[in-house]
Amino acid sequence: MSSFFNTFLRSLNRKSRGRGARRGHEIDPDQIMLDSSNIPNYDTSQFEGRIEKPITRLALYSVCGTFALLALIFIIQAMQLQIVNGTQYKARSENNLLRPVPIFAGRGVILDRNGVMLAWNAPSQIPPSSFSQEKNQVLHASSATNTTLSAIQGEDSVAVRQYATSTGLAHTVGYVQYPSKDNNGFYYQEDFQGVAGVEKYFDEDLKGDAGSRLVEVDARGKIISENVVKPPVQGKNITLSIDSRVQSALYNNIKDIANRVGFSGGAGIIMDVHSGEVLAVTSYPEYSSQVMSDKTDSKAVRALLNNSSLPFLNRAIDGLYTPGSIVKPYVALGVLNENIIDPSTIIVTTGSISIPNPYDPTKSTIFRDWKNLGSLDLRHAIAMSSDAYFYTVGGGYKDQKGLGIANIDTYLRMFGLGTTTMGAAPSFLLNKAGTIPTPEWKKKTFNENWYIGDTYHTAIGQYGFQVTPMQIIRGVSAIANKGILLTPTIIKGEAPQVESTVDIPQKYFTIVHEGMRLGTQIGTTVALNVPYVNIAGKSGTAELGVAKDKVNSWITGFWPYENPKYAFAIILEKGSVHNLIGGAAAMRQQLDWMNANTPEYFK
Repeated sequence: MSSFFNTFLRSLNRKSRGRGARRGHEIDPDQIMLDSSNIPNYDTSQFEGRIEKPITRLALYSVCGTFALLALIFIIQAMQLQIVNGTQYKARSENNLLRPVPIFAGRGVILDRNGVMLAWNAPSQIPPSSFSQEKNQVLHASSATNTTLSAIQGEDSVAVRQYATSTGLAHTVGYVQYPSKDNNGFYYQEDFQGVAGVEKYFDEDLKGDAGSRLVEVDARGKIISENVVKPPVQGKNITLSIDSRVQSALYNNIKDIANRVGFSGGAGIIMDVHSGEVLAVTSYPEYSSQVMSDKTDSKAVRALLNNSSLPFLNRAIDGLYTPGSIVKPYVALGVLNENIIDPSTIIVTTGSISIPNPYDPTKSTIFRDWKNLGSLDLRHAIAMSSDAYFYTVGGGYKDQKGLGIANIDTYLRMFGLGTTTMGAAPSFLLNKAGTIPTPEWKKKTFNENWYIGDTYHTAIGQYGFQVTPMQIIRGVSAIANKGILLTPTIIKGEAPQVESTVDIPQKYFTIVHEGMRLGTQIGTTVALNVPYVNIAGKSGTAELGVAKDKVNSWITGFWPYENPKYAFAIILEKGSVHNLIGGAAAMRQQLDWMNANTPEYFK
């Protein structure tokens, strides 16, 4: 160690002499030539044998400057938050404690013409926490009257839409989708939404105007206070024109006949021929309004959605069917108005007509009647539903001039067939236009020419003819009231909406009335010849498909015959061609039920 210090001192002296031995000059470490390898006992990992070099002023100033800059930034940001934007952030902070909560308006009650509730709001014991997004449940403030949630059941309860348990009402009343909230309790859908029927079409009137309240919560979400900001406005009640008793009976009678003889479905309508008010409109099969609104029974919902019988199809409004012979009274009115034939003129029918094949004169095309009905005038042709007679007067045969397809189309449209509504206000009861076959339609649809046989088939309601039951009730009502085409309504007391007046002399309507009444007395609608009211009717059997082994069975008409008040139309769909029981049987059961339970409609 002494040799180290001796060497260090000699080096120091040389430096001092070489530089003029400046007093107080600090010796830099790099001026000392030190062979560290000669010091094997130093632990270099602990920095032994090294001389520390002092931190430079530049490094010190840099570190201090950095800290000062960061402190300045924090001070400026604090001033920005506390002084410049303090008021804004204070308000935002307070708002974070306030949670807006909707107050759902009480949905309007749906009643039938006699004041029977068909859809209303009732309290439920289901707690709000169990209303999940998947089940599409609702927390809402409503009751059957103008009462809000807090008044009738407290803040922790809910109310749900309730529907009458009577059958046959689902398609008319419809159902709703409730306001929905996510798993955090926030509503992403704040309104009731009508999904079908009256609930959908009159949704704006029924739902009212939702209110809102502000709820103050603490950091843990506990409610501290709450205030109503906007009170809800109750939805309007709606009174329908339907009689729920008559409608349910009509549904049950259609269902009974359909199940007994093998029809796949059906629909029925009864309508006031002067006001257009619908007394009953039902479709079989139907869904459950309660099941579809609640959506708590997933098995029942799936069963309805997967049902091959199409319970969601409103057959009365949206079902399109081949009409068959029920179009003959409209063709008869056209024949009379165009002076095609005198109503007393006799046409001898033999069970069929035949026309020469235009491509092979040795062959004939035969158009068969359902029966050889012999000699007929117009009234008896309607009563017995003669195909051969209407082939002749509709398309022309031998020396007898026919109405022709252009006029057939014109007169059928006068009575609302092939159209939805021509009135100023649309009606949710008239959705589908249907089809009246014409040369233009055939060319567009099949790119084929029109033949006389097409006219024959159209004149008896076959071929590509399609109508809805609602179109038929509108048409038969216009026959009953002798020429006033009304837009059907389902609202009680609504002013009649006249779409048009059919320009045909009253005497021709009288002749058709007589033919339809004769049909009930001796013809194809004799099943409706009841003792308690005089019915005028017209039946129809429309063959379906190429094999023609399935049929639609129709019955239409009005009562009382002397002074018509109500029209009716029933369709039973896709039954066996061999059925002898059909639409007339369902209507007969309905008439008997009404005579026993609602005889006021026959007075």
